[in-house]
Amino acid sequence: MKPDPLKHLHAGWYAAVMGLTGLSLAWHRAVPALGDGAANAALALGVLAAAAFTALGLAGIWRAWQHPEAWAEDLRHPVRHPFVAALPISVVLLATVAVACGMTGPVVLALWWAGALTQLAVTTWVLARWWRAVPGVAGAPGTPGALGIWAGVTPALFIPVVGNVLVPLAGVPLGQVEWAAAQFGVGLLFWPLITALLLVRIALHGLWPARLLPASFILVAPPSVVGLSALQFGAPPLVGWALWGMALFSLLWVLALLRRIADQPFGLAHWGMSFPMAAFTALTLRLAATGGFAMLGLALLAATTLLVAALALATLRGLRDGTLLAPETVPIAAAA
Repeated sequence: MKPDPLKHLHAGWYAAVMGLTGLSLAWHRAVPALGDGAANAALALGVLAAAAFTALGLAGIWRAWQHPEAWAEDLRHPVRHPFVAALPISVVLLATVAVACGMTGPVVLALWWAGALTQLAVTTWVLARWWRAVPGVAGAPGTPGALGIWAGVTPALFIPVVGNVLVPLAGVPLGQVEWAAAQFGVGLLFWPLITALLLVRIALHGLWPARLLPASFILVAPPSVVGLSALQFGAPPLVGWALWGMALFSLLWVLALLRRIADQPFGLAHWGMSFPMAAFTALTLRLAATGGFAMLGLALLAATTLLVAALALATLRGLRDGTLLAPETVPIAAAA
């Protein structure tokens, strides 16, 4: 029987929507410096992101109908299950782009609520798995048999957390300040905890599999988005700068892996670089109004735009060549 590529269209593909919406919001932050051209670019990227989301949603519904076992496997997978959160995050980000473009009607509000509540449910589900986890006891530290639950401790765990700290970006302008603050608090609670878990995993068992190394950029996302949301709540600029410093250090830290990342064949994990870079760019441009960092922000915007364009071209090439939407030659969990 001929293999069906649709079977391998898991929720991690929504990382592309996150990258496009994040870049749209970064271009929106560049409007004070670049004018209407930046606004038009932000709108075009938002429309492209909405089209990608729609295509993935329709394909995902068909996949669930044709391959329900594949969806069930995604939910059980020790490494891949947090990527389910990329779907509601995409909804929240699409609502945020709509608000940035001046749309604040009931449809956008309903979209935001749907994304926010689903995101909270997914976060609860991901973290509830910890209560059922059984630590591995076989093997010595650094060997696959010793990993146990540590196989699932990868930067992907940040995805459910980031979704909650994103909620205020559209929630505050839509008048849902109290709920936005409450869900923001969920992200603040678990961001440092997951960071600590990642450091413990590195100390005990080393880094996550090489194919997941591009996803290490996700470490840049939490401080970047927390900074943007804190400023949305009216926090003093110095709070934003403190979080910008955390994001900058996270980026410099992850850049030490860049050579090893470049040695990896292109895969979906590379899209994990896009949203964190876009979020850091947006925070830099947001703070540029209170400091002399405008040129740095514009340079980051150019670099992030080129990155997303390169990822999009590599994705189209991978789909054409059949290297994407294909079975894993070595399961990530086994390689961990």
